Amino acid sequence: MSANSAEAPASVDVVLVKAGATKIRYAGELLHDDGTRLAVRAPWAGAGVRDFGFVRFEAGDVFTEYYWRDRWYSVKEVRTAAGALKGWYCDITRPAVLTGTELTVEDLDLDLWRSVDGTDVRRLDEDEFAESGLAERDPESAAAAVAALDELERLARGEHFEDLLT
Repeated sequence: MSANSAEAPASVDVVLVKAGATKIRYAGELLHDDGTRLAVRAPWAGAGVRDFGFVRFEAGDVFTEYYWRDRWYSVKEVRTAAGALKGWYCDITRPAVLTGTELTVEDLDLDLWRSVDGTDVRRLDEDEFAESGLAERDPESAAAAVAALDELERLARGEHFEDLLT
């Protein structure tokens, strides 16, 4: 289904798994699925406010989330309830899996933030990734995760980052 489809948008449950356990589950609206990339819109699903210092996620924020079946990351466009763009929060994940109406994504700890104007690009949680032990347990997956973070950072520092989402 594409965002331009005349069909009513489908509802999906986004399931974020971390270290084998469900970290969070929330309902979203499937906007697009071309067989490789999926787009989902959902309200901020966290409890309360999450203040990173460089951005705050809070009640009313709307996330348009982009997932790939063939890439090791997801990109979340974050907007206020009024529609003002806050920036993009990117998770390093295993490729997304859609089964029925359940979209499952395994979080691999590494994250990246890109501000609206692209002047603030931050790699996040590299310490958590190192502590996760993935490099020892599954060196191939750890290498894919680091390569995905490197690729996302390169894209985020470029002029055409948003082309990734179209």
